[in-house]
Amino acid sequence: MHQIKHIAGRRLARMAAGLALFLICGQAQAGEGQYATAPYSAELEPIAPIPQPPEADPRKLALGERLFADTRLSRDGSRACITCHDIHTNGAHGNRRDHALDGTELPFNTGTVFNATLSFRLTWEGRLRTLEEEIDVAIQNPDIMGTTMENVLRRLDADQETVRLFEKTYGHRPDRESLLDAMTTYERSLLTPGSRFDRWLGGDTAALSTQELDGYKLFKKLGCISCHQGMNVGGNLFERYGIFDSAASSKREMLRVPSLRNVAVTAPYFHDGRIPTLDEAVRRMGKAQLNQTLSDDQVDAIVAFLRTLTGNYRGRPLTAPPPTPEASAVTGTAR
Repeated sequence: MHQIKHIAGRRLARMAAGLALFLICGQAQAGEGQYATAPYSAELEPIAPIPQPPEADPRKLALGERLFADTRLSRDGSRACITCHDIHTNGAHGNRRDHALDGTELPFNTGTVFNATLSFRLTWEGRLRTLEEEIDVAIQNPDIMGTTMENVLRRLDADQETVRLFEKTYGHRPDRESLLDAMTTYERSLLTPGSRFDRWLGGDTAALSTQELDGYKLFKKLGCISCHQGMNVGGNLFERYGIFDSAASSKREMLRVPSLRNVAVTAPYFHDGRIPTLDEAVRRMGKAQLNQTLSDDQVDAIVAFLRTLTGNYRGRPLTAPPPTPEASAVTGTAR
């Protein structure tokens, strides 16, 4: 009980801090009260720009990227991390939900791997705290990779080229620590700086249109910012889904708030992947979380702002993946 109260207290404190920041920044942007004449300052905004990826040993990065695409990390060699997390498009894919090794549908929509390192917890349920833990658990999860670290290392150690790369990078043959280090080094590089909104935060006043700026002001005024702020525009607290709309979720799940970075290219939406378009997602969230029935103009403005959060990976903007049969069935589009 003490632990539950401690967690609840931290959550309330975090939300209160976010709300206070929202009130300050909302006044500064809307030109209200004592902040009406204050000059623009990115330091006053509740969202911070994404930095460039951290410096890292290029050998570790290369090995980590190789392992990210290695099907020997799965029990039957049918999948790799990149199977569900396509780094060539949006860091996930366009499916409503992935499938387990036995073909059954998984309970949650797959989140993008881009900027995952900026979230305070991993997975929708927030059960995991570090990238190392997430990789280790995924390898052993019977629904995901369905194997063991021992089996993975045995396979890697049997390959002469892989052994050579580990010895060149770490000075020894593959082991658990070096495998996790290489993969997390790579995953920490999967940041997407340079969005138009981040350019605006950096002082480029021409980076956003009037509608996009109006959408950002509305995003703050309505209270979206109380859960979606910080560098990752979310990913830093838990919230109950469907606060004002019991029909939104029969279970009223307590979930980690997702990041809105690159949200325009990561459809479908919500933890169960049920919502096909960003417009509908904004409208549903307004009702379920804020008790607001948004007008078409409000939805259009907020969506316009959210589209400015699409960043770049290796110098190119992230893109939505090509439609798959499953994704087409969700969105109603033809392949």
